[in-house]
Amino acid sequence: MSTIFDLGGRRAIVTGANTGIGQAIALSLAAAGADIAA
Repeated sequence: MSTIFDLGGRRAIVTGANTGIGQAIALSLAAAGADIAA
């Protein structure tokens, strides 16, 4: 998967990351290099 955005070194807080859309967003941000707090 190629990344459009490089989020390396960035942090993201994702609420509701346990299931559904929140989980998909958390996984996508992590794939782009972000550190995730869920």
